[in-house]
Parts: sequence; structure tokens; C-alpha cells
Amino acid sequence: MSTDGRVSYQREGAVGRIGFDRPDALNAMTPAMYAQFDAACREAAADPALRVVVLRGAGGKSFVAGSDISQFLAFESAEDGVAYEREMEAHLAALLSIPVPVVAMIEGYAVGGGLNIAACCDIRLATAGTRFGVPIARTVGNCLAMSNYARLVAGFGEGRARRMLLLGEMIEADEALAAGFLSQVVAPTAVDEALAKVIDRLAGNAPVTLRVSKAALARLAGLNAEGEDLIRDAYGSDDFRAGVRAFVAKTKPDWKGR
Repeated sequence: MSTDGRVSYQREGAVGRIGFDRPDALNAMTPAMYAQFDAACREAAADPALRVVVLRGAGGKSFVAGSDISQFLAFESAEDGVAYEREMEAHLAALLSIPVPVVAMIEGYAVGGGLNIAACCDIRLATAGTRFGVPIARTVGNCLAMSNYARLVAGFGEGRARRMLLLGEMIEADEALAAGFLSQVVAPTAVDEALAKVIDRLAGNAPVTLRVSKAALARLAGLNAEGEDLIRDAYGSDDFRAGVRAFVAKTKPDWKGR
């Protein structure tokens, strides 16, 4: 398998399956993988015969461990950060455009961009021991787009979102279940059985009701707040560049606050 990884799409009857396949890097997403993810989402969105779409990471140790940080080494200005976050929003928009229920089967880690992807899904299952977080305050020193902040608050509650964003804490599966972010926590040995039951339940429900209910919830969310000035502050900072270099070198960043 190439270390660049890949995102695959397979259709099994009325079920579409999107797989993140870069287990040697905990399925961290490269630009090429994001492009494949877009293509998979758009194919699923255009298929009128689908009833359910499932997202799952390869290897059983991670859903998606964010974006590959090494790409940030090429960033030269705040505008690179703005362009990157716009691109990430476009990838998530492709996922959100799928009109049928989308299920995330999360095993091991859902971190950074991986948590953003999971937060765009309709139903989320996780194995016991799975951890969720956005530890950018203690790792890279960047930020999120406004819609991702909003989805974290909606999924985990404001208090937990602040712990993840400000303290850099990781939230365990049981706490994510209590927050309502997860619908179920299962043992690693029971993943396939639990996932099959959810797929069967969704596939047996009224397709039009599911489609319009999903669209209605999206309209209620209304995630349109402006935040590019904040993205420029983060991605244009010396701390961001230092954080990226430290992350790639596996050292501790020396934050200067500028």
C-alpha cells in the first residue's frame, strides 16, 4: 500500500461504503485522499438507489487522525490558511450533500479533521476506548472554520467543546456517548454486528422521510457565521509555523503568542 493512502468507495446493494485507507499514519488525510473523498461523496450523492452510506477507517485503530500536517510546511501566509479552511469546508460540503443517512463507524481515534468529518455524519458508533479531540492548542497552533466550531458545540456541548479546544483534552467514548455525540459504544469484537443492525434499521425506514428530515435538520443548523479574520490570525502567526515544524519534528513547540 502506498504511504500516500487512498479513500475508496464501494457500493454493496443499497449501501455505499467510503473507506479511509492509510493505517500506517492512522488514516491521516493527504490532499490526494481529500480529492478522492470528494469524488466518493459526490458519487454517493448522485446515486438514487442508495439508502445508507457508511464511513470507516482501515486498520481498526483510527477513523481519521486529521490532516497530514506536513502539508502545512509549505504555507507562507495567512491567506494559505484561509484557502485551506475553505477547501476543507468544500470537502465537508460534499459529505453533507449526501441525501441519505450517513453512518460513521469510529474505531480508535477521531481527531482534528477526522472529528470534523465524523461530526458531519448522521449516526455515529464507536468502539470502547475510542478518543475524540482537536488538540491544536497544544500541537500545531492553527484553528477551525466557524461551522466546525459550531458542530463541536452541537455534538458535545459547550463545556466539552471548550475542554477540547482550550485545554487540548481528548474525550473518551463513554463521555461522547453521554454527550449525545455517539449513538452507541460497542466492543471491538461486536463492531460488524452492531453496524449491520444500524444499516438494516435505516434501510428499512421510509426513504423520503429520512431525506426530508435530514434536510430539515441541516436548515435548522444554519452554520453561516463569518470567521475568516480569526483564521488569518491563527494561520498567519509565528506560533503556527513553529507548531507545524515542531509537530513534524516530533518536538514540543515553544509558543511565543505572536
